[in-house]
Amino acid sequence: MMKNLLFILITLSAFSQKTPEYFGYKHLSFDYKKLKVDVLIQSKKGEENIQKPLFFWCQGSMPQPIIKYDENGLYGTFPFDVNDFLSDYHLVIIGKPGIPVISDVKNLKNNYQYLVDNDSVPRTYSDHNYLDYYVERNDFIIKKLLKEKWVSKNKLVLAGHSEGSTIAAKLATKNKKVTHLIYSGGNPYGRILSMIEEEVSKLKNYDIIDYWREVVVNKNNLNYNGGDTYKATFDFSIPSADNLKKLKIPVLVTFGTKDWNAPFVNLFQIDSIKLNSTNFTFIPYFDVEHNFFPVNEKREPNYEIYNWENVGKDWKNWLNKN
Repeated sequence: MMKNLLFILITLSAFSQKTPEYFGYKHLSFDYKKLKVDVLIQSKKGEENIQKPLFFWCQGSMPQPIIKYDENGLYGTFPFDVNDFLSDYHLVIIGKPGIPVISDVKNLKNNYQYLVDNDSVPRTYSDHNYLDYYVERNDFIIKKLLKEKWVSKNKLVLAGHSEGSTIAAKLATKNKKVTHLIYSGGNPYGRILSMIEEEVSKLKNYDIIDYWREVVVNKNNLNYNGGDTYKATFDFSIPSADNLKKLKIPVLVTFGTKDWNAPFVNLFQIDSIKLNSTNFTFIPYFDVEHNFFPVNEKREPNYEIYNWENVGKDWKNWLNKN
């Protein structure tokens, strides 16, 4: 009797574990440098095998599963409305190293992070959470996907937000199949400048300069210390402007004017005009922060107003014209 009851409980538990396929994603798995890489493809229902170009999404920071859900259903995997893109593209997103591809949010910590012992990140994540790993891994995956019959070779859109924009900018210089780049919510002159901008505004001091000195001395250090490793901070503070300026393909830059990155995006726009670079399009979103939520005079975001859908529509309109 007890064995039968145990079998029933295990069976029910197994059925309760959701999979990417349950939510309509194609789940591919590749081995890259002895690590499993989870790749999710979202396609228009019934058109999974129809040849279309890729819209390759480079997500932002933090050790979050790609798919998050609760008893009410799926949380947003992509921040924008995928229905604006599915008729023309297969959407691609890659999981973070050492992080489950899917999780019930009740098993996640603050900001939906997947943490392990003592609320630390998995060692596999911290050991691979740096710029060149993501660029080289994503380049490897793109080359694999371009061999698939359902992938069109005549167009490849690379898009990234926040940390993902830095990855996308460097990847676009490496992979010559990329035809369009969407650079969203990034700082063209490096992460540390945004960190300084925020700290000076909020705390009225420059103590973060001492932190930057530590980062530079320890720029290859991958030890987790409760936040990004020194290497991650150093790598993502390397100006992506240098990579962006190398590109001749159409590039769309989108940003919130109340983002801490905004002054540096303005500087990059000024520089690109001085260089007569005609392949850049800039779209500012007024009085919104890093993730396009409107802010008040104290820069406090209003999470009730979601602007990502409008941003996504602007991306699609730009792609249609370019």
